[in-house]
Amino acid sequence: MESVQIEKMVTVTYHMMTHLKDGTIKDHQEEEITFVYGVERQVSTLERALEGSHVGDKKNVTIPPVEIYGEHDPRLVSEIPRKGLLKQRLVQGQYYRQMKKGKLISFKVLEILPHTVLADFNDPLAGIQVSMEFEVTAIRDASPEEIETAREAQVKRRIGCA
Repeated sequence: MESVQIEKMVTVTYHMMTHLKDGTIKDHQEEEITFVYGVERQVSTLERALEGSHVGDKKNVTIPPVEIYGEHDPRLVSEIPRKGLLKQRLVQGQYYRQMKKGKLISFKVLEILPHTVLADFNDPLAGIQVSMEFEVTAIRDASPEEIETAREAQVKRRIGCA
């Protein structure tokens, strides 16, 4: 019986639940992904859980925030001057976005003060944890073309082109 190992084409059906920072859980529809194991990188918790698995194996994993969008970093919350910000876009609890000198400025408005804004520059999904229930539904040898295509796609992802 084949097992999940490097350069095997693996198909996984999974059901994912996102654990939001406010304690609510967002339930997602069941989905299926197919990828070349060990070439097309997945989050490390999922890769470790898949290694050596066989068709029909079912597992549950919890993926920590650091592997997805990162932990919420309190150092990225700071008070900034209101001067230069568009007043109509400053809404407490909402995300502020503005192009300044060709760069996107984006942050969550935590509090609007008389001359400053308390801004959170963390990724909006920072601190979120995900739990997955998955089943390995297919394993086969990947063709040389599939492996090469997967390597090219992975390189593009790494440099931000995918």
